[in-house]
Amino acid sequence: MTSARLPIFAVSALLLGLIARLEAAEKAPLRPWTENAWYWEYHGRPVLLLGGSDDDNLFQWPEDDLVKQLDRLAAAGGNVIRNTMSDRKDKGFEIYPFRQVNGGKYDLDQWNDDYWNRFERMLRETSRRKIFVQIEVWDRFDYADNGGNERWQIHPYNPKNNVNYTYEESGFAKRYPEHPGANKQPFFFTTPKQRNNRVVLKYQEAFVGKLLEHSLKYDHVLYCMDNETKAEPAWGQYWAEFIKVHAAEVGKTVMVTEMWDAWDLKSEEHRRTFDHPELYDFVDVSQNNQNKGQIHWDNFLFVRDYLSRKPRPMNTTKTYGADGNKFGHTDQDGIERFWRHLLAGAASMRFHRPDSGLGLNDKAVASIKAARKLESLIPLWSVEPADELLGDREANEAYLAAAPGKAYALYFPSGGEVTLDLTKAKGPFKLRWINIDTGQWGPEAKVEGGSKVGVSPPGKKNFAAAIIK
Repeated sequence: MTSARLPIFAVSALLLGLIARLEAAEKAPLRPWTENAWYWEYHGRPVLLLGGSDDDNLFQWPEDDLVKQLDRLAAAGGNVIRNTMSDRKDKGFEIYPFRQVNGGKYDLDQWNDDYWNRFERMLRETSRRKIFVQIEVWDRFDYADNGGNERWQIHPYNPKNNVNYTYEESGFAKRYPEHPGANKQPFFFTTPKQRNNRVVLKYQEAFVGKLLEHSLKYDHVLYCMDNETKAEPAWGQYWAEFIKVHAAEVGKTVMVTEMWDAWDLKSEEHRRTFDHPELYDFVDVSQNNQNKGQIHWDNFLFVRDYLSRKPRPMNTTKTYGADGNKFGHTDQDGIERFWRHLLAGAASMRFHRPDSGLGLNDKAVASIKAARKLESLIPLWSVEPADELLGDREANEAYLAAAPGKAYALYFPSGGEVTLDLTKAKGPFKLRWINIDTGQWGPEAKVEGGSKVGVSPPGKKNFAAAIIK
């Protein structure tokens, strides 16, 4: 009896098909990983996004400062920044996207080339270093006067500062003194399913279209519609669809999300993103970083469970926590939040800018280096949260991600001792400590399987442990 063989032309077709798929994957942009959609892939390979930066809108920075910041991030093993399209004049070198004409007013029909050249430079320099960029298109704080910032008073969209429309035509008021969380600014009500304010919307559309002229040339960009918004759902939906349509017109696929304001991830606000995977390709849960300790971990896992029927990458582009900030968060809070999210399964983590976060200071750099060391031993996409395997554990004492029997990643914020259930695991295992506060390797040891074993870090600072075969 002879075995059936495929004709030569059929084998050739299969091989050509396989080669074509491999070539397509190698050119694929940043997108959810086809093998594990909790994480990102880039050019067909899984990638964990880790970062920090000293500002939210690095594209506005002078070129030398931008390059130094990106080089410092890359040297630490970091590969993601946040980039709001914000033009707040907080440092003195920021500029607006529109051209000033005679008399100093802005013409919203003309571009300020310097603004867009800066944006293009940031995209080019990050692409060269394989540093990914999460763009936030709109930032509510740019259009308010709260806290004495007077940002609306000088903004080009304010009718007194442009030659294009009046207060009456635009529906804008002269002042917006309330916190933007009150959602009183008509700027965020212009879309067709809201107030259909065509006078303003056409300039907003032109701005986003111009942004896309630059960003769609690159494949390392994610799009978030807003910074911690309280806008109506129709606002973000409109811009998400607008961006996707424009991308499709040039043969591109892009990943979009919205960032809501609520600190509680169980809030109805967040479900506007969670419940719509057909529109929002990933979720940003940065506001969980307003929480501490066990609640911080548990809330993230609540979302992971909620999304489990349709997994998507979970990003945290703003990790709060730095000594002396007005919210009372500390450096230790920032480090803990970064590491809890790392082990809980976040796809992207970035330290927020000072003074609300560590930015890219020495502590942030050490954490990123330590995380890469852990990843070199245990790819984080190969393990899942597994605190149920820990015994004699107090709240916030230790956290675990594991592939039982194969690999265990532990995080201790400040010393302690727990038991790790290895009763069903065949040993021996190698244990390698990593000092998170220095970013350096720590001691090594051996661990036997077959029982519950005690694990305690070699100090009372931040330590991670990799327990592997």
